[in-house]
Amino acid sequence: RFFKQYLLLLAINQMSSSLFRFIAGIGRDMVVSHTFGPLSLLAFAALGGFILARPDIKKWWIWGYWISPLSYAQNAISTNEFLGPSWNQIVSGTNETIGVTVLKNRGIFTEAKWYWIGLGAMVGYTLLFNLLYTLALSVLSPLTDAHPSMSEEELKEKHANLTGKALEGHKEKNSRKQELELSHISDRNSGISGADSSDSRKRLVLPFTPLSLTFNDTKYSVDMPEAMKAQGVTEDRLLLLKGVSGSFRPGVLTALMGVSGAGKTTLMDVLAGRKTGGYIEGEITVSGYPKKQETFARISGYCEQNDIHSPHVTIYESLVFSAWLRLPAEVDSDRRKMFIEEIMDLVELTSLRGALVGLPGVNGLSTEQRKRLTIAVELVANPSIIFMDEPTSGLDARAAAIVMRTVRNTVNTGRTVVCTIHQPSIDIFEAFDELFLMKRGGEEIYVGPVGQNSANLIEYFEIQEIEGISKIKDGYNPATWMLEVSSSAQEEMLGIDFAEVYRQSELYQRNKELIKELSMPPPGSRDLNFPTQYSRSFVTQCLACLWKQKLSYWRNPSYTAVRLLFTIVIALMFGTMFWDLGSKTRRSQDLFNAMGSMYAAVLYIGVQNSGSVQPVVVVERTVFYRERAAGMYSAFPYAFGQVIS
Repeated sequence: RFFKQYLLLLAINQMSSSLFRFIAGIGRDMVVSHTFGPLSLLAFAALGGFILARPDIKKWWIWGYWISPLSYAQNAISTNEFLGPSWNQIVSGTNETIGVTVLKNRGIFTEAKWYWIGLGAMVGYTLLFNLLYTLALSVLSPLTDAHPSMSEEELKEKHANLTGKALEGHKEKNSRKQELELSHISDRNSGISGADSSDSRKRLVLPFTPLSLTFNDTKYSVDMPEAMKAQGVTEDRLLLLKGVSGSFRPGVLTALMGVSGAGKTTLMDVLAGRKTGGYIEGEITVSGYPKKQETFARISGYCEQNDIHSPHVTIYESLVFSAWLRLPAEVDSDRRKMFIEEIMDLVELTSLRGALVGLPGVNGLSTEQRKRLTIAVELVANPSIIFMDEPTSGLDARAAAIVMRTVRNTVNTGRTVVCTIHQPSIDIFEAFDELFLMKRGGEEIYVGPVGQNSANLIEYFEIQEIEGISKIKDGYNPATWMLEVSSSAQEEMLGIDFAEVYRQSELYQRNKELIKELSMPPPGSRDLNFPTQYSRSFVTQCLACLWKQKLSYWRNPSYTAVRLLFTIVIALMFGTMFWDLGSKTRRSQDLFNAMGSMYAAVLYIGVQNSGSVQPVVVVERTVFYRERAAGMYSAFPYAFGQVIS
């Protein structure tokens, strides 16, 4: 009996797995599948002979009993148990054993053959569901378009094919356009640097105060991991940044670069105030005043690498939501809308204003468009300082050039922009004004201008006249060459420390003087101060969160409509299954039927709602973390919007 029980449970497991694979195949959407799963489970369980006994199933539902896999499983597992020797005592006044009496009371068959019938049914259903799953994969197409939305160029081409007229700006040939895209981001190298070209800065409807950011001898450490302590390390802390110093200025585009493990993202997170743990030491100032995170979050923006956005709102609505909660209350609605239009034009998203954001890699915007949206969401907050974590990661050369053109447009407004960058192309690398290069272990080895055709950077490394450093070859990527000649392997081979070489250089002394100069408050300036933690009131936060959640639910019918349909189906199923059974109270089985109906109704409605809401909440939760870190709202207004909508 033990091995028969184990064999049956194994067959039930295979049947269940194939059933839910089949449901996923016909659902083709996480929310829909999460709804169909509990619905099918409810139907099979309610008609399986356990919640409602077989003799009490209405004649119009008895067909469901005979097609339910769980009815065969229930008969098989019950006969295997109650026909065993443990239940063979004779009930007084009858000729039946206790086991047979229990089976009859529950409407379960009493013949031993039903074990083998049930086992065979499990095997048959397993084969059937796997076959149907295969057919679903072969025949059914995806519910949504698996491709990202068309780019602006494709939209213009489609418009031209339909109307015979080219949209403005699309009359140039594609080759010429791509050439302009690549050259535009680096043409500032032929003239003066971004810091000195204030006359060419683009003026926006909302003014802002250009701010510099300096950091001197900044260190960051965390508690020593237990794994390293087990290897014999005696220190209590692991130092990730070893006293780095530098400055970021308005109108200057700075690249944070280094090999993996150099600490470039760690440094940016420390400066942006995104590190919630660890120990920070050193001096960090904003235009000469000590940095205070509660005020710094209001005048800075942080573009995360993962481009996290709510999928069921449009580009314009995403910007409206960000501007609504991050711009001061003094900015009226008309000026706010004008500013949003200017930002969309700045990042070249005007033609896509009505496009849904969608899910990455599934539908909606392409990767490059999502990155531009990430930049725009931060720009509508009108920040003075913007941090960008690898804005060109995952993009091809042309898409990266479009994003960098957006970044350059941002710098041209006079803002301070800092980007971490990893293995850029020559065009992308030379679009930066200055470079902050770090080595593994958290130390800087070059902080200074890139120069036209990377001349300043190349000159610095070649003028050191360190024997063994290879000269850069014509046409070779300066970024790649720089990382190669300053690698840890090169340091070990040459017996030098590039961090120490930098500290002994004239460039280091000039940077120290610049840090000292920028660490002094300008005459007539005053420290940043805001009367409240958030830009908008508590009521406004609640209204804004409710507005966005309402839009998200309205545009997600697979979540809202399916939940409503499921509830209606449950009501109809239970109403017809348990029709008039509540008036029957003479048998113990009547009590079990009533209790089973209430138990199943509460359980399955809860299971279905929890199952369907989880995929939606998982996506929105990451958006919530980003928006709360940006200082848009507190946790309660977000929860208010979720519950009320």
